[in-house]
Amino acid sequence: MINNLPESQVIKIWQRLLRYRTELTTEGGEPIKIIYPGRINDDRGADFRDAVITTSQGLIKGDIEVHVKSSGWQSHQHHHDPAYNRVILHVVMWHDSKATILENGKGAPILVLDKYIKSPISQRFHRVYNPTNSGMPGFKNIEHVSTDKMAEFLDSAGTERFLFKATKFQANLAQLEASQCLYQGIMGALGYSKNKLPFLELARRLPLQILESVTQGEISDEECLARQQALLLGTAGLLPSQRSHWHQKGELDGEWIDKLARLWASSYHTGAMSYNDWHLFKVRPSNFPVRRLVAMSYIIVRYRQQGIFDGVVNTVKEAALSQNPYILEKGLVVTASGYWSSHFDFSSGSRIKSPTLLGSSRAADIAVNVLLPFMVAWSRLTCRPEIERKVFDLYHRYPKLVVNSIVRHMTGQLGLSSSLVNSAQRQQGLIHIYNTLCTQGRCNCCPLTQSEAGNHIQV
Repeated sequence: MINNLPESQVIKIWQRLLRYRTELTTEGGEPIKIIYPGRINDDRGADFRDAVITTSQGLIKGDIEVHVKSSGWQSHQHHHDPAYNRVILHVVMWHDSKATILENGKGAPILVLDKYIKSPISQRFHRVYNPTNSGMPGFKNIEHVSTDKMAEFLDSAGTERFLFKATKFQANLAQLEASQCLYQGIMGALGYSKNKLPFLELARRLPLQILESVTQGEISDEECLARQQALLLGTAGLLPSQRSHWHQKGELDGEWIDKLARLWASSYHTGAMSYNDWHLFKVRPSNFPVRRLVAMSYIIVRYRQQGIFDGVVNTVKEAALSQNPYILEKGLVVTASGYWSSHFDFSSGSRIKSPTLLGSSRAADIAVNVLLPFMVAWSRLTCRPEIERKVFDLYHRYPKLVVNSIVRHMTGQLGLSSSLVNSAQRQQGLIHIYNTLCTQGRCNCCPLTQSEAGNHIQV
């Protein structure tokens, strides 16, 4: 049975065990408590991300890896992979090896499930497959929370997240020009979670002022796009000639590559980033950094007459005054022509069917996470309370966004219906709860775990 037990079933057994007990003991005899078991990881690294446990050393945050046998750590070569250096607990069904050593030389405690499960494997499987057995520690007693109170809690958390973002923009506006601040915000959002930091670094190395300067003069939009793409991709270290593994012959039209390389070489620029600075593992073609940078060039050219700051701010004002989010999203949606209408990178194997560089769903994400909180910050600094109120109203009414992995995880963990999480604000609320309570081990501060149902719920 040991050889036939799949790892996916060990994960389910682990999740079911946590429903009934969270105070456990490692193979080394150390008591531990699972404060938050993390969420399923859809990227490189351990099975569960952002877990929180307590040991004799106090509160520890990191990842949890699950195997059928503890020897799986070595056989899967995790001890040579830096992506597993955040592991704080190694959960296994059976222990058949010595220690769990990370790539950085540190060790992770081993927790063996078999000693906590006394019934036969066949009986365990029956219970594991029962969907009523799902659940996570920290939210075992939330049945007392009414739908109205839960909705109030989500709305409050969504407002807190929005205000936190606006406050960060206010701090940035005190140090940066407004246009550069907005530009960095959009660039960070284009990077998603995986490439947010490289995108922000690129925005700092290549300021908006330089990009907009190449749009001046009597040159065509097509030439503007080429110049900006050369600057963006060259500074990012993503041009073909900057990649050590690149073999130009047969990959792409040499004339196109030569033009970008020539424009990059003749332009004013600071030192380029490295291709290795970018995280490309399991990145969807539509989200590929090269494609998103090309999208940014289109947005800048779209507003080349008035500048991206005035163009975007006026669009946000129009959307806020009319309470029409479609106006806001339309200002960001980008459809490519030419090569980028069918490719996400430079190679012949990088074909993509959609010509959309930036779709309405991603535009909505940028609107909610960047444009609206930025506009509130800018309105406060320029003393325009009427605009601030309208932007807040638009945020409160903003329709539901595409569900991301954290929202999906939290919706399932709290046992919420999709009809309750029916707005962008409530989705943002779930992300705020995850970031500020769950992954920080602050269960004792969470209103959902309190016993008195009549309390006013507030983040």
